[in-house]
Amino acid sequence: MSQQSAAPKPSLQGVRIKARKGAVKAHAKHEPSIFRDQLYKHLETVPEGDFDSFATKLVQAGSTLEFLKYADALFEIVLVGGLIQPGGSYVDDGAPTSPFTIFSAKEPVEVDDVKRYIEVLNKLIRRYKYLQKPLEESSLPGLLQYIHRWSPAQKDKLSTATGLLMSQGLANASCLQSLTKDHLVKNDVSVSVVTTIFRCYLLDQSMDHLSGTLKRGGIKDILAFFPPNRRSAKLLDEHFKKEGLPQVAEWYAKKQYAVVKEGIVSELKELSDHGEPPEAIIAAIHSKQEELPLPETELIQCIWQGLIASVDWSARPDQIEGLALREVGKFSTILEPFCKGPKIEVALINVVQVYCYEDTRIMKAFPQILKVLYNKDCITDQAIIYWYQKGSKPQGRQHFLKSTEALVKFLQEQESDDDDDE
Repeated sequence: MSQQSAAPKPSLQGVRIKARKGAVKAHAKHEPSIFRDQLYKHLETVPEGDFDSFATKLVQAGSTLEFLKYADALFEIVLVGGLIQPGGSYVDDGAPTSPFTIFSAKEPVEVDDVKRYIEVLNKLIRRYKYLQKPLEESSLPGLLQYIHRWSPAQKDKLSTATGLLMSQGLANASCLQSLTKDHLVKNDVSVSVVTTIFRCYLLDQSMDHLSGTLKRGGIKDILAFFPPNRRSAKLLDEHFKKEGLPQVAEWYAKKQYAVVKEGIVSELKELSDHGEPPEAIIAAIHSKQEELPLPETELIQCIWQGLIASVDWSARPDQIEGLALREVGKFSTILEPFCKGPKIEVALINVVQVYCYEDTRIMKAFPQILKVLYNKDCITDQAIIYWYQKGSKPQGRQHFLKSTEALVKFLQEQESDDDDDE
């Protein structure tokens, strides 16, 4: 036994001995700080405020440093000035703040000032396109979830930077999902951050552009950024109007209207299909209006769409026009109580115009439909004349104006006869 144990072990010349996993992990933890120190060396020589040189140095650094491997560290350094550890505090190893960071921007925050920092990032990402994905998917979401840890001025700088990164297409809106976490939502942190982000975005782009970005980023409802006890369309409307962003409030209201309109249209179709009396249908519309009031011009369009959707159009082609006039005669009892004023009446004429344009089978019946609505007190002669002169929709405009020429002439003559009688 003793002779065997004294025998020399076989040597492993030329074989790389793998380090134990624990040792590799322990060493890897310190690697981001080595990366940071090397990056600082590139940036330390640049005079403060020389943004072109910062961009050049960062692009140069990418040729020797492993930007892809340390993308999160890179963005932590340039966005918030240092490495972040789990929980959101800075890595405490005595390192100074980065020579280049958005947190060096002026206070109070000026968008144009922060833009100069974003332009440096833009040049860096244009040169190293692979950096965009980690910025969107891990760095920004990671930093935004700790946004409550920074001072009000730093919060503003990071929010402004995020708005600009999004408006310039360097980050998508999915990073905002982090702001729906409970600890951020409950103290109004998320609302104030999102408001700053939207404000910066809208300096560069339109509300439609922002709406598309939010949709692509999977942000279904911006009420999710409000505290649970304040998630109402009314409070959202008040908030954004007070913050000087009425376009956000109006866009959100329109989105809500679309949902309500769909509900009204399908409910009216159902009630009409079941042969409910006009009084019951009118009452149902009133109760829907109480839940979330639609502008009256939009409501009248919904009522028309819901009622017309219930018509069975399977009559013979030569009987379709007669059927349309009979049905509109029946509907008018339901439409009439909601036709309160010229604006609403013109909106009704327009929804009929577009409907007849889209369903060519009843296109020719348009002037007759107007006559029925006129005789049943849903629309006045003034509304028809106004529509004819300057209120019509572009869809099939020439055709509809020509076909209603005789009716309008007749109404105008009647008006002048009435004036003469007076």
